[in-house]
Amino acid sequence: MTGRSRRRPFTPAALARLREQPIEEILARLAIDLKVDSTFVPVKDVSSRRWHVHAAGGDFEILTTGPKWYDTRAAKGGGGAIDLTMHLLGVSFVEAVRFLTAKATIHGADRS
Repeated sequence: MTGRSRRRPFTPAALARLREQPIEEILARLAIDLKVDSTFVPVKDVSSRRWHVHAAGGDFEILTTGPKWYDTRAAKGGGGAIDLTMHLLGVSFVEAVRFLTAKATIHGADRS
C-alpha cells in the first residue's frame, strides 16, 4: 500500500438518488440564467419542455422529458442529473457527483 489514502467510491444507492433528482431542479441549480421556452410545442411527449440555459459551460438549448434531456445545439443527450451536470459544466463524472452532493448550492457552478 502506498502513502495515498484510498477514496471511497460513491455507493450505487447514492448515485441512483442523484440520477433521480428532477431535471428541472438540476437545471435551476446549474444555470446562471434559465428560461423555459413558452412557445415550444412538443411533438412526441406533451411533458417535454425546451429550456434556454446559460451555465458556466456556455449557452445551451435543452429539451427535457422526465429524467431525459437533449441538447439540440450539440446534438447530445442523456439521462439524469449526473449526465446533465457533466454536460453543462464540462466536468468529469466525479466532479459532477461532488457538485451534486455538495450541501451548499453554488448557483451557476462557480467553482473558484
